[in-house]
Parts: sequence; C-alpha cells; structure tokens
Amino acid sequence: MSSPSTNASPIEHVIIIVKENHGFDNYFGTFPGADGDASLAPAPNPPTSDPSHTHESWLSRATTATRLQYGEADIPQYFAYARAFTLCDRYFTAVAGPSTPNHLMLIAADSPVINNPHRYRGQPQQTYDLTSLPDQLEAAGLSWGAYTNGYPFNLITNLGRRNQKNQSDFAADAEAGNLPNVTWIYGPAHLDEHPLANVTDGMTWTAQQVDAIARGPLWPKCAIFITWDDWGGWYDHVDPPALETWTDGEQFFPGGRVGCLVLSPYAKRGYISKQQHTHVSLINFCEVQFGLPSLNARTAASDGMEDCFDFNTAADETPPPSLTATASTGPQSSAQRASRRKTTRKKSSARKKPNTKRKATTRTSPSRKKRKV
Repeated sequence: MSSPSTNASPIEHVIIIVKENHGFDNYFGTFPGADGDASLAPAPNPPTSDPSHTHESWLSRATTATRLQYGEADIPQYFAYARAFTLCDRYFTAVAGPSTPNHLMLIAADSPVINNPHRYRGQPQQTYDLTSLPDQLEAAGLSWGAYTNGYPFNLITNLGRRNQKNQSDFAADAEAGNLPNVTWIYGPAHLDEHPLANVTDGMTWTAQQVDAIARGPLWPKCAIFITWDDWGGWYDHVDPPALETWTDGEQFFPGGRVGCLVLSPYAKRGYISKQQHTHVSLINFCEVQFGLPSLNARTAASDGMEDCFDFNTAADETPPPSLTATASTGPQSSAQRASRRKTTRKKSSARKKPNTKRKATTRTSPSRKKRKV
C-alpha cells in the first residue's frame, strides 16, 4: 500500500492513533515534570458518567467541568511511552467543542461545525465539501488509509468510505509492513476510551497496535502520534490561546488541552514538549515530511511538531516499551492490588489453621460453590 516519499525526510509512514474524550490533567496531570494539576480526585475506572463536552459546556468549563483524573496505575503504558519518548503538555484540540469538529480538523484542518451534527454516526445526515490531507497525498502520488467504521471520513463528501479497513485488520497490516504513507486509526467501540469505556482496556488496545508496528519493518522509518479527539468535559487548569472565534463571538480555535504522545526512532527521548501544538500541527507535520503544499491558511500558520524530533542525529531504533514489559514492571492497578490482598488473606488464614492428626479429606460443599463475578 505504501508509496515512497520523494522528500528528503527519513519519515516514510505517519500513523495517527485517535482516542476519545480525555483532557491532559485528566490523564497526565500526575506525570512528573509535566504542567499538570496533580491535586484532582481519582476518577473511577470505568467512568460512571460521560461529562458534557459541547461547545456550550466548554465555555462554562471553569465551573462545570468534571474535576477528576486517572493515574499511572490506570494507564501505565501511556506513562511508559511518555518516559521513553515525547509527551506534549501544550497540545490543544483544534476546536472548543466535542468530537466531530475535532475529527474533521485532524483530516482537513477545517470544520464547518462547532458541535456534533444531529446525526453523524453510521449514515450521516449531511456531508461537507472539504479539501483534506488525503487529497494532498493523492495529488502527490502518495497513499493514505483509515482503520475505522466509516466515521469521520464519511462526513467529507469526496472521501466517503474510500481507503477504509476494519480496525481489527490494523495489527496484521502493520506487522507485515502494509501501511500507507499516512494512516488514521480509531479505537473500536468500548476500546476507544470514550466514557463509559474502561480506560485501561482502551490503553491496552492502543499498545497492541503500537507493538504490532514495532514488530514490523516500518518502525525504523515511521512517526506515531497518539492523541485524544476532544477535552471530554474534564477540567484542565491550562487555557488555550484565543486565535479564532466562532459566529457567536466565542472561542473556536484551538480548543481544550489534551495529551499527545510522539513515538519514533527520531522522536526525542524522555522529552516533555512545552511548545504550543494543536491537531492541525499533525497535518503540518505530514505536509513538511512529504513535501506537500499547505492545505489552507490554518496549516500554513501552524507549527509541525518540530521540537519533538531530532533529525540531526542517528535514529534510535530501540522499539517502544512493549505491553508485556510494562505489565510486569509497572505499578499495580487497583484490581491487581485487590487481588493480591485477597491472596494474602487466604495464605494468612491457611497458616492459622491448627494441625490435626486425622487425615484431611477434600469435599465440595454446596455452600462453597464458586461465585460468578
């Protein structure tokens, strides 16, 4: 599926992994060295509610946003990636609103809406005539693809359902080296981290995709970006700069702060980016790496994630921390700690039982049937 880049950049493949609805403080507020608010109360996993994250809710976020956060025990692989590669703590969504406008920005650096349209999943009620990064890639003879159920590409009139595959196909394609020059991949239902989904399960799915890339031949020449589409209704103590306003006179671009992890043999190691970035920065990165013209005025004015990379030294092809390694050495989750306490109590109880001279027999009592949990 891939086409060779005619540009001098060593990056031949860009993979954009888009997860859902978690702000920076909500996920990385406790990460050492990052500009995070570590004082927020622990969030339940899975979340017990889906905080409102409309444009109107964003405007009232100072008083209405949900003030909870997850920690390393909930998303250890993301923390491992941040320690090994680059974490951006000044990365903002593109629109001060929910999913759809931000998804469009990640493809076209533009959005005609600031809230989700009435019907946007499945068969959309309307589509939008937007020129997009896939158009640029095709014009340059380069390839692109998306692993999704249709959304959000089917909202753009001339993209529809072209170049799309099931999310379940990604790992095999990545391991075989069969990825296009630019790939977008979205978490499947219940693994996309959108509340009420379990965030650890969603992180595990992401790590499985990264592990597949690392096992394949594309890792030495690729850049992986892991980010979250919108702020999700969670409190964040850093306000974005006011660059563009909507028709209501309120902020349009950019939106709330979210995490962005940058993994690549050329990404800076153990680095926290303090430079201002947005979803549009990822499109500019692709434009620069593949020698493409600016898509619009927004990408022309944007940065291209430059500070996150070092192309002046030899590539460090050490692969990302594997999911297995992180699971064996990382902090225990609440479930693991509970399981360990239960095991310890059983052992302690067994030690306290007095010895008897009679030979013990083993019987299964109806009252001790194994419970379903």
